[in-house]
Amino acid sequence: MSRARTLLPIGDPNGIGPELAVRAAAEMQAQGSEPPVVVGDPFVVAYYASRFGLSVRETIGTAEPIMNTIDLLPVDSMPPAEFKPGRVCAAAGRATVEYVKIAVKSLRHGFGSAIVAAPHSETAINSAGIVFSGYPSLLSASSGDHLPVFLMLIIDDLRITHVTLHCSVSEALQLLNPRSVEVAIRATDATLKKLGIERPRIGVFGINPHAGEGGLFGDEDARIVAPVVEKLAQEGLAVVGPTGCDVLLADRASYDGFVAMFHDQGHGPIKLLGGRESSALCIGQEIVFSSVGHGAAFDIAGQGIADIAPIVKALKLVASIN
Repeated sequence: MSRARTLLPIGDPNGIGPELAVRAAAEMQAQGSEPPVVVGDPFVVAYYASRFGLSVRETIGTAEPIMNTIDLLPVDSMPPAEFKPGRVCAAAGRATVEYVKIAVKSLRHGFGSAIVAAPHSETAINSAGIVFSGYPSLLSASSGDHLPVFLMLIIDDLRITHVTLHCSVSEALQLLNPRSVEVAIRATDATLKKLGIERPRIGVFGINPHAGEGGLFGDEDARIVAPVVEKLAQEGLAVVGPTGCDVLLADRASYDGFVAMFHDQGHGPIKLLGGRESSALCIGQEIVFSSVGHGAAFDIAGQGIADIAPIVKALKLVASIN
């Protein structure tokens, strides 16, 4: 097996993340696939490992896996007294960020091939005084030069990148500009190629209904999106738009990926078709980073009933990226 293994930060330690991480690692090994190295507080991981009859071994990820043993990259962050499954708290939010930061640092030092992060809680993280709007923004901040990082949601052959994500619609309109749209399209094209699609065909959603309908519903599409699509098409990218997202999605079999302007343009169809089964890729930077398309599910945390299928799918997704 490869020495460079996927790293799996446990997400919010009071959510379902630690359970998912432990069970998914065991499931991957049971299927004959290389298991990830779990990243988190030792006592949290040990708690869940013991519940499922598994052992824990601390390692930086270079040792050969052992059956029924969870390999752990230890991070001491969560105060034991704050470990209360089902409870949203600042300490858990702070720990969530620390797990990812350690995983990213380890990856950049060669101890890992990719990262799949378990679910986080934006409420918990922001209550810790950390400005946070999702894993893409955290990765962008950790890059040093704050390179833009975008979210691509995937369910089967439907792949949608978001130019803007967790912000109000009014703020998203301020963030949309030719540069941000262009970088998002280029990142989408590059990622689709890494997924094995030699010449990706990309549909670009409009900002306004009907992509503005010739200025009837605003001129933002003509000013911001259309010139970028024309430029990239002239460069040889197979890109179409801006077009109303409903029109493009009705013909989605003709496209390998889409670029959405707002959160709900992309999340709506993905969640409708895939529910919790979607995977999320952070694209636009050198690190292969994925997560799941659902939250920390505090209502069932600690009960041992969380569905591991989405996180197993995310682990297999990053393993497929060239």
